[in-house]
Amino acid sequence: MSTTEPAPEIPEEPATSDPTDANNVAFRVMTVGSVRFDLGDPSPQIHLVEEESPYRNISVSVALAEAQSLHNALIGKVGVRPSTHELTSSIIAQLQADIIALRILRHENGVFYSELDLMTTHGQERLDCRTSDGVILAIRQSVAAPILCAEEILLSFYD
Repeated sequence: MSTTEPAPEIPEEPATSDPTDANNVAFRVMTVGSVRFDLGDPSPQIHLVEEESPYRNISVSVALAEAQSLHNALIGKVGVRPSTHELTSSIIAQLQADIIALRILRHENGVFYSELDLMTTHGQERLDCRTSDGVILAIRQSVAAPILCAEEILLSFYD
């Protein structure tokens, strides 16, 4: 006579209370405040502002082409021929994927590190990207994807 032991219980992972919390990192929702080019500065700046109090902001240096592409995305302008960001947005849509969010993960030596969080027909994918490209692609979605910034980045600028 054989005895069968019950299968061991697999503990459930605790649910996070914050849906924007990836890998236990607190994120704040950001909005593009402006795209500025100052003749005294060698590169344009994207100004991202928190959507809720205390309304902290960060500035991301970008190349002129990215600043122009972001401006066009913000006003909904589409070129006669697709720009790189327009083409990439079309590819994402044709592959039946959606950008869930852009996550700005860290800031080291003056460089922001970000990832695009995508939902595909095969599940969720995260792709390393330049922050400027991620912001433009997030805005170019039919429904703009949220731009999320790690709380520790904002704290580092405001300590």
